[in-house]
Amino acid sequence: MYNVRSMKAEEFICHDEVMASLEYADANKDNIELIDSIIKKARERKGLSHREASVLLACDIPEKIQELYELAEQIKKDFYGNRIVMFAPLYLSNYCVNGCVYCPYHIKNKHMARKKLTQEEVAGEVKALQDMGHKRLAIEAGEDPVNNPIEYILECIDTIYKVKHKNGAIRRVNVNIAATTVENYKRLKDAGIGTYILFQETYNKESYEKLHPTGPKHDYAYHTEAMDRAMEAGIDDVGLGVLFGLELYRYEYCALLMHAEHLEAVYGVGPHTISVPRIKHADDIDPEAFDNSISDEIFYKIAALIRIAVPYTGMIISTRESETVRENIIKLGVSQISGGSRTSVGGYCESERPHDTEQFDVSDTRSLDDVVNWLMKIGYIPSFCTACYREGRTGDRFMSLCKSGQIQNCCHPNALMTLREYLNDYASEDTKKIGNMLIEKELANVKNDRVREVCRQNLIKIDNGIRDFRF
Repeated sequence: MYNVRSMKAEEFICHDEVMASLEYADANKDNIELIDSIIKKARERKGLSHREASVLLACDIPEKIQELYELAEQIKKDFYGNRIVMFAPLYLSNYCVNGCVYCPYHIKNKHMARKKLTQEEVAGEVKALQDMGHKRLAIEAGEDPVNNPIEYILECIDTIYKVKHKNGAIRRVNVNIAATTVENYKRLKDAGIGTYILFQETYNKESYEKLHPTGPKHDYAYHTEAMDRAMEAGIDDVGLGVLFGLELYRYEYCALLMHAEHLEAVYGVGPHTISVPRIKHADDIDPEAFDNSISDEIFYKIAALIRIAVPYTGMIISTRESETVRENIIKLGVSQISGGSRTSVGGYCESERPHDTEQFDVSDTRSLDDVVNWLMKIGYIPSFCTACYREGRTGDRFMSLCKSGQIQNCCHPNALMTLREYLNDYASEDTKKIGNMLIEKELANVKNDRVREVCRQNLIKIDNGIRDFRF
C-alpha cells in the first residue's frame, strides 16, 4: 500500500500507485480544464504531486507543451538565475562485482581492462583537473568490497582535498558510489563530501531485478532505501536519477517524483539534485538492445517537467549528451553540467582520450574552456562556486534559502567571483575577453548594493592574485 512516509521501498515507491497515476494521466491528458488548473498550481513555484505531473507528461497538446517549456525556463531563472555550475567526474576504479546488464563494468565483461587508481595516480588526475580549472568533482567507482572498500574511497577523498597545485584546489567532492550502510555514510559525511549521488537506474522492481541479475545491487529495497540511510547518517544533500531507456519513461518519471516526495515528507528536504542520463553505447553495451529509448523531444519534455514539479532541485546533464541536446535542454531547467569529462578510470593526464575503461561514450568532447566559452555566448554564467556546502548551507538550510529566492544574494556574486578566478588562471584569451565583459554586465544584476560593492572589491583582489572569496 502506498505510504509516502513509509521507510519501506515498495510502499513509498508503490507499483500500484504508479500504475494508478499513469491510468489517471491517460484519462485526463486531453482534459484542458484540469491541465490548466495544474499549470496554474505550477506557477506558484511550490511543485506538483507525482499524479499531477504525470498528467502534464501525458498531455500532447502542442500549445500546452510550449506553455510548459516557457514556465520551466522561467522557474529555472527564478530559482537559479542564468548560472550553470561546472563539474567533472573522476572515475577511481572499474572493478565491480555486480552483473548490471546495461553497464560495461559488469562482472562478466572479461575483455575490459580492469583498473584502479593508486593515490599517486589520484593526485595526478586531480592536478590535471585543476589545470583545466575545475573546482568540483564527482567521484565514481564500481562496487567491489575487496578492490574498492569504503576505506579506499575515503583515502581518495582525503587525497583529492589535499592536492593544492598552482592556484588550483578541489573545493567540493560529490560521491557516486554503491548503496552502503549508515555507518559508512557517516564516514563519508565526516570526510567532508558534498552531495551523495545514487542513480536508481529503474524504479520498476521487476525490471530492476532482471537488469541486476547478480551481485549486491540485485537487492531492490536496499538500493532504493539508500537515501534514507544517507539522511540518517547526516548527509542532507542527496542526488537522485534514473537511467532513461531501461524502463517506460512515464513510469520512471512518476516514481522519481514519488521518491522526491518521500524525502520531503520524511526529512523536510527533497533531493539536492536530479540527474537525467540516457543509456548510451559503451564497451559491450548496445543501447538498441533496450526497447524503451526516448527521443530528444521526450527527453526535453521530461527535463522541463522535472523543473516544474520539483522547482528547487538542481538538475544535472552530463557529456553523455551532444552539444545540441545540451544547449536545448539547459534552458528547460538544467543548472549543472560537466565539461571536459572523461569517463575512463583516470585519463585526464593523457593527451589523447582513452577508451579502454570508459563507462559510456562521451558525446560532448569539447574542452572545459570550449564549454565555458559556449555557455557565455548563449547567455549563461559558468559558475565554479562551492560556497553553500562550505558555509554549511546544505539540506534544509539551502532549501529554505532557495525556495525563498534569497539564495540569489549568495550565488550570483559567487558565480562572478569564481568565474573571474577561472578566467585569470585558466582561460584562453577569447574566453577571458568574453567572460570579463559578462562579469561587468552581470554585476549590475546583483540587487543588494552592499553585496555588489563587496563583490566588485573582491574581483579587484582576485585580479591581484588573491583567491577563494565567497558569500
